Amino acid sequence: MLARLNRLAATTALALLGASVPLHHAHAQATPLELKITAPAAPGGGWDGASRSLQQAMVASGAARSVQVNNIPGAGGTVGLAQFVNNAKGDGNQLMTMGITMLGAVVTNKAPVSLDKVTPIARLTADALVVVVPANSPHKTIQDLSAAIKADAGKVVWAGGSAGGADHMLAALVVKAAGGNTARLNYVPFSGGGEALAEMLGGRVTAGISGYNEFESQIKTGKLRALAVSSAQRMPGIAVPTLKEQGMDVELLNWRGIVAPPNVSPQQAAALAAAVDKAVKSPEWQKILKARGWDDAYLPADKFGAYLKSEQARVRDILASIGLAK
Repeated sequence: MLARLNRLAATTALALLGASVPLHHAHAQATPLELKITAPAAPGGGWDGASRSLQQAMVASGAARSVQVNNIPGAGGTVGLAQFVNNAKGDGNQLMTMGITMLGAVVTNKAPVSLDKVTPIARLTADALVVVVPANSPHKTIQDLSAAIKADAGKVVWAGGSAGGADHMLAALVVKAAGGNTARLNYVPFSGGGEALAEMLGGRVTAGISGYNEFESQIKTGKLRALAVSSAQRMPGIAVPTLKEQGMDVELLNWRGIVAPPNVSPQQAAALAAAVDKAVKSPEWQKILKARGWDDAYLPADKFGAYLKSEQARVRDILASIGLAK
């Protein structure tokens, strides 16, 4: 009898022990992440805004317990990229915001660290760019501007963001589509939309490019004339035609994405991807997109990885056409 009771107690203990292991494991897997997001730009910029918006959505949705944003500005994001790749290897609690402008900066700055090193997690948002001219410009339409470009691309002075960035690339594509000499593209980079706006309103540049939201108030008050947007379709509620519908086969979006460091394990990458997926499908994220005027351009990790490779090749080809890449 005593032996039978001992065997029963032992069997019960083993059963309880066996049940406790998977329960404990499941609890550990479900523990919310404590993350750090690198914004490779100064506070107030697009990458900073995307980083803090994702921070807000991840915490509100329960995708992460806490999220800290660190700003590392410099050289179109390549300073932050280098630090992220070198210092965060294998860390499954770190992410970095990036986008098409970083792809251009890697090429134009001949950066020693490329985006081949990072682990793609997701594409997040996309903004259409707008081509504008001052209200008193003789160029009433994109066709007028195209004619001037074809006559002498060097006399058409463009204002936009950093050299090699999305604005610069769109200017190159417009010049090429207009039949102009892309080698003579006359592009003046500015650190912010305010400086570019001042140059346009002062009559010192011919045309400007930025995200529509950057110039929206000046367009609505009539200080700037919007000639075209760079998206495939017109922006909702905005009566500005696309480049494509005006006969220019040009489309370019200023997209932003999120990546993990190199050498993270498949399990770490999957956990980060799942957390981002949960955040971008939350009501909080949808509110953020609407408030900021961003398009939802979400691509999960596998699709974003393929997209990133194709975009790197595309960006290099665009910049090679204007002498910024080999």
